[in-house]
Amino acid sequence: MISVVTPVYNAIDYIDRTMEAVLAQDHSDWEWIMVEDGSTDGTREKLKGLISSGALDPRIHIVFMDENPHGAAGGRNRGLDEVKGRYIAFLDADDIWSPDKLSSQLRFMEEKGAAFGFTSYEFGDEDARGTGRIVRVPKSLTYRKALSRTVIFTSTVMFDTEKIDKKLLYMPYIASEDTATWWNILRNGYTAEGLDKVLTVYRRPRKSLSSNKLVAIRRIWDLYRLNEGLGIFKSLYYMAGWAIRATLRRI
Repeated sequence: MISVVTPVYNAIDYIDRTMEAVLAQDHSDWEWIMVEDGSTDGTREKLKGLISSGALDPRIHIVFMDENPHGAAGGRNRGLDEVKGRYIAFLDADDIWSPDKLSSQLRFMEEKGAAFGFTSYEFGDEDARGTGRIVRVPKSLTYRKALSRTVIFTSTVMFDTEKIDKKLLYMPYIASEDTATWWNILRNGYTAEGLDKVLTVYRRPRKSLSSNKLVAIRRIWDLYRLNEGLGIFKSLYYMAGWAIRATLRRI
């Protein structure tokens, strides 16, 4: 079974489409752990209404958190406490999967004997319509290679917990917690296997592009220096590679 984990916070504009995408999967042996995080936009009430009406698919399990100072990382970690499947996949509440996402990636994981897999994806607009900008992934990533390319997107990953310790999937409570988690897994000797097939639409709401870039630069720098303990010159070296590849991804 595949366990899907999704943190949900103020997702009233997105959650219907995301639920449709999960329910449309052609692989049916899954459970979905949704961790609702005290939304203030009606999301919590909507999910509670689905439960009380009996309209919720029995494979969907919703955990309601009244306090979570750790954001998406806290929600994912709480979801990991509940999973029962051998395989674990993360899905953000505003992203969309193709109907064959789980089946294609599971088949790939089995064929490769992979502990950690990730796939290509497409940038989407506010309505999750594909923009044609596609991020292609390499066949594999080691720790050193991953330091200069943040190509692993959270909603594309899958893990085989018979091959990887589930404890490594728990995310730290820092900025860019997902990237820090992938690096930690790879640093522990695992290789991430890339499936170059677009199976996810990464919804990107309209925001300030310049401020996003500045935040991203600060976060990646802090990861190098504080999380990975790299020296200044090594950090600059890997950041140069990261900046070039990040720019190319958006062209």
